Amino acid sequence: MLEIKGIDVYYGAIHALKGVSIEVKEGEIVAIIGSNGAGKSTLLRTISGLLHPRNGSITFRGEPIQNTHAHLILRKGISQSPEGRKIFTNMSVLENLQLGAYVRRDRDEVEKDMDMVMRRFPRLRERLRQSAGTLSGGEQQMLAIGRALMSRPSLLLLDEPSLGLAPNLVQEIFRITLDVNLAGVTVLLVEQNAHKALEIAKRAYVLETGQVVLSDTGKSLLNNPKVKEAYLGG
Repeated sequence: MLEIKGIDVYYGAIHALKGVSIEVKEGEIVAIIGSNGAGKSTLLRTISGLLHPRNGSITFRGEPIQNTHAHLILRKGISQSPEGRKIFTNMSVLENLQLGAYVRRDRDEVEKDMDMVMRRFPRLRERLRQSAGTLSGGEQQMLAIGRALMSRPSLLLLDEPSLGLAPNLVQEIFRITLDVNLAGVTVLLVEQNAHKALEIAKRAYVLETGQVVLSDTGKSLLNNPKVKEAYLGG
């Protein structure tokens, strides 16, 4: 579904991603783990068209997208729930969700997807008319994921969905991620909670200082001594 080959991405003179290659197959959950500053969010921002690689290629369903604008990538079926949620705090929950579907013209299907999001996130249904800025951190994260789903993506990019959440909400976010995947959405997950990410991922990559240093099944990386020492607390 998604194939990235040897991309180099820069922030000015800073070489943020160095020859990164990954692939995501249809129906998978693939995790990207690594410490702060490893390049995980940069990778997702590059896939979604907010950044463009200086070298290398990104293909989605066989079509090159490395130089494609972000709004066109969204139309192709790639949607992102960004780190820090980035919801529109002065707008209502409903308006945030409606914005997630702004590229769509199939109004009847949009209404069906709105119902689907409400079933998946019942807390949002109770707060539809509420200002999004008054939601709790966990509710804002649910809104960010729900908004991303409103574009009806075939590939969902999740950037640090559990960051800053209480343990019970972390469990819920990972349960929802599995649920979304079982409903047919392929997921590329960037997550600092390496243990949880590797538990649900079919495959995973480890990024260090902008380079892929390990890749394997989620289960194998959970049991890898180097990964245990560096990311799983020994």
